[in-house]
Amino acid sequence: MTADNETRDEVRARGLAKMSEVYGWEFSDGPGDYFAITADHVFADIWSRPGLTIRDRRLLLLGALSAQGLFDIAEIQVGAALRNGELTEDQLREIAIFLCHYVGWPSGTKFDGVVGKVAAQEKRNKS
Repeated sequence: MTADNETRDEVRARGLAKMSEVYGWEFSDGPGDYFAITADHVFADIWSRPGLTIRDRRLLLLGALSAQGLFDIAEIQVGAALRNGELTEDQLREIAIFLCHYVGWPSGTKFDGVVGKVAAQEKRNKS
């Protein structure tokens, strides 16, 4: 949570650090209000709240994205989960099976395809 005595620059630095932690690559500052809200609120405040781990939040987000059919965004989250060691490919495939029964077979199947695609990309990147 944002402390009352924290400067805007300190909040931004905290948000950028959390973004880097969540996605597994280094973020630098960006222009505009959209980036500011993303870094300063979504990551410095929401992703930084106590009570849930990044893995917990990622699991929730993967379910929400799949329920909404936002598989392009799910690709980013799957890649981050694999890179950060939060979830294995087998666990992500199990999530796909689980989601089939709650968000529909087509959506769960699409998510499984995303897992396969991203896992293959991550394996190629490591070689």
